[in-house]
Amino acid sequence: VHLFTHEWFAPASNLLKKEPPEFIASAFTEYGKWMDGWETRRKRIPGHDWCIIQLGVPGIIHGLDVDTSFFTGNYSPSASVQAACLGMDDSLTLEGDRTGMAASESQFEAVAKLHSESWEELVPVTELKPGYSDTCHNYFPITYPSRVTHLRLNMYPDGGIARLKVYGVGHKDWSALPTQDQLDLVALVNGGVCLGYSDAHFGHPRNMIGLGRSANMGDGWETARRLDRPKNLQVDGKGILQVPGYEWAVLRLGHPGVISQIEIDTNHFKGNFPDSCKIEVCYLTPEEEGKYVSGRWSSDPGNKWRVLLQPQKLQAHHRHFYSCDPLALSGPVSHVRLVIAPDGGVSRLRLWGRPSSTRHTSKL
Repeated sequence: VHLFTHEWFAPASNLLKKEPPEFIASAFTEYGKWMDGWETRRKRIPGHDWCIIQLGVPGIIHGLDVDTSFFTGNYSPSASVQAACLGMDDSLTLEGDRTGMAASESQFEAVAKLHSESWEELVPVTELKPGYSDTCHNYFPITYPSRVTHLRLNMYPDGGIARLKVYGVGHKDWSALPTQDQLDLVALVNGGVCLGYSDAHFGHPRNMIGLGRSANMGDGWETARRLDRPKNLQVDGKGILQVPGYEWAVLRLGHPGVISQIEIDTNHFKGNFPDSCKIEVCYLTPEEEGKYVSGRWSSDPGNKWRVLLQPQKLQAHHRHFYSCDPLALSGPVSHVRLVIAPDGGVSRLRLWGRPSSTRHTSKL
């Protein structure tokens, strides 16, 4: 959160916490009741409260959740959301925790230059519901087609909001990137997205393309234990378990390209890492992708998938690096399928390569 009009009872940075909001009845601060969200004072001057948020990943927004959890007699009666795509020259600087205070004069001067009150409207002024468990989530579908870097969340006139969740797909400005530069083509920040998976009992596959290394096992993809494992396990000549079943996840690259290096990280997975893995790739048009998604990736009618990485034995809590033979692929790929056997967890998947001149334009 880069700027806010006020954060008397609770700081606006709480809006961005990953953890669900909590309520502690006995918790108070020198400013009043401690709340796990953003709460301003009862306004006694003209205007309304608002804050400006920089997205962790610039991209196309598909939905918002304005969560008022535990704000029952003090939630914001109404809210709206505006959006903009700002350049590096328009960046703002935080001035630390200002709980119990209003924004500084220098912050107001900096934000005035952005004319945020005129940004594109994603959500018009809308009444919010109170923060009881059955009413706290205020969901809004978004159809705005342009890339967004910053949001302005407006409260009318004041009150509290626990969390703001922004759902969408990362979108990189590929036009500014030289085609010879190598980067992680599947990274969330570069537009990678998970389109399907066989199992996500303990953790979603989208976690694998997140920022940095994983914080813990919950910040990765982890499946349930497969029930079709043999009662007595056997290995082949390479030490790979011979099992009938496997798990898989399909991801679309942020941009089609040629993959030259792979990283598979089992960080934190010490007693539950997969025994082995392989990677398959293909190039799909948006129409073909739509058919596969609607069929839940259950068949491969066009025999599209090709092996990029042959089965490899994996280790616990370890970063595995593999180089790809450029002769193994005759052109760019748009989708990858990570297959693990028999089950387990992977914290991060990185696919380094060069983007091609072809651009994928799926609406998914």
